[in-house]
Amino acid sequence: MNDEQIVTEINRLAEEEHRLEEAHVGEGLSPGESEKLRTIEVALDQCWDLLRQRRARRNAGQDPDDAAVRPAPVVENYRQ
Repeated sequence: MNDEQIVTEINRLAEEEHRLEEAHVGEGLSPGESEKLRTIEVALDQCWDLLRQRRARRNAGQDPDDAAVRPAPVVENYRQ
């Protein structure tokens, strides 16, 4: 996946996240919808992490294609 493809996926996931949230304003999400939202949030975090890895590798003179999607527990436990 190149940078443009990652950004496209980030935009797609963000739109899906917003549609899901906006469709249920004031009434809450069902358990299935909550799980779907959580899956989208994790996928977004993974995409952003991959994009950051690729940019960092490029800036360091390394091959950005050596960057890899990290597991959800890794990207979800970064210190903010």
